[in-house]
Amino acid sequence: MLTPAPVGDRARLDDVVARIERLPISTWHVKARVVIGTATFFDAFDALAIAFVLPVLAPLWKLSSPQIGLMISVGYLGQLVGALAFGWLAQRHGRVKAMIWAVILFATMSLACAFAWSYESLLVFRTLQGLGLGGEVPIAAVYISEIAKAKGRGRFVLLYEVIFPVGLVASGLLGRWIVPHLGWHYMFLIGAIPAILVVFMQRILPESPRWLATRGRFDEAERALSYIERATEKATGAPLPQPQPVASSHDKPASWSDLFGPRYLRRTLVVWTIWFSAYLITYGLTVWLPTIYRTVFHLSLEDALQYGLITQVVGLCGTLTCALSIDRLGRRPWFALAFAGAATALCALWLIGAGTPTRVLVLVSTAFFFSSVLSIGVYLYTPELYPTRARAIAVSTATAWLRFASMIGPSIVGAMIGIGLEAVFLAFGLVAAVAAVITAVFAIETKGRVLEEISP
Repeated sequence: MLTPAPVGDRARLDDVVARIERLPISTWHVKARVVIGTATFFDAFDALAIAFVLPVLAPLWKLSSPQIGLMISVGYLGQLVGALAFGWLAQRHGRVKAMIWAVILFATMSLACAFAWSYESLLVFRTLQGLGLGGEVPIAAVYISEIAKAKGRGRFVLLYEVIFPVGLVASGLLGRWIVPHLGWHYMFLIGAIPAILVVFMQRILPESPRWLATRGRFDEAERALSYIERATEKATGAPLPQPQPVASSHDKPASWSDLFGPRYLRRTLVVWTIWFSAYLITYGLTVWLPTIYRTVFHLSLEDALQYGLITQVVGLCGTLTCALSIDRLGRRPWFALAFAGAATALCALWLIGAGTPTRVLVLVSTAFFFSSVLSIGVYLYTPELYPTRARAIAVSTATAWLRFASMIGPSIVGAMIGIGLEAVFLAFGLVAAVAAVITAVFAIETKGRVLEEISP
């Protein structure tokens, strides 16, 4: 059973929703998005930093392949546990508090990693850091969704979410220079910068009025919403329009039926399929690509990393395309098209053969363009599918499938690569094809609808 939401005044809850829906996007919204986005940028930076540190630490500490694999895996394990734990904390204690705790945890543990003196100490610090890394992103997505009005919500949320792939690309670019020139410690020292953000998060971000209202804390919801309204009026220089009724809220306690009941079971199964399939493809391909270029096609290290970076940049283009177009195309058509596009590119590699690195680069980058649409879009879509009383735990539970996929995907490649590259690409192409059908048939459309209308 999830934490119960106190029964409150339904009319006051509806008024909170109506007042949020009348708010134009202002500089306050931009500030909030920048502050949270900066934390998310460093979340991505810290998550990938280990990839650029291990090539130095492996010979320095004489690490075996199983030890390297364990170092990578414990980070994902920590993120899995962190996503679930911080989802519960956000549902019980609030979105902003949970975000701040997650940021403090992953930033301080990044600092600890910089001073790790052995393999064992780094293993412990990376595991603890993973708790914060796994907790921050889903709760941030929930908060951004809850302060956004229905019209233009897709663009508003996803232009924030784009910062995560930007952080991944930045980690790759900076890592290639910092580690050889300054040393591996500095990657983790940079990752500790978000600790400073906590000051700004506490000053700029009020608690989610939607969450406060569903908890029956109407006085606090009024103060939080009044703060946002004053900031918006100051930014726009115009009085706000009168709130108009937009949705009728259901005042009831949260329960597992909010994930698995008659209304929500189909949504849960579909969105879990999207999370698992999208990230199975994403992590399965990107983690192995540089190694494939080096060992199969015998490219130089510089060329292999360059090819990998090209694919990351193409993926970033995919996320931007999704952010700018999802409010016009809609969620279900975009996701079904993206899965179909990834399936086509990957199955083409199986059909015509992965005979040259250029062919692999072009078609895998095409697949990654589409999988990046899914990887970012699902962070928008999942919070829309669930009521406020259960949104944080529902999103965090869904992101757990991301962590499973990130652990399983690279292992599948490792197990199948001996059969041939074509078999690997066919396997991922079939996963994408099945997910395309499931999404096209069973996903619901949420474009332009108020959260309380979608999920009463």
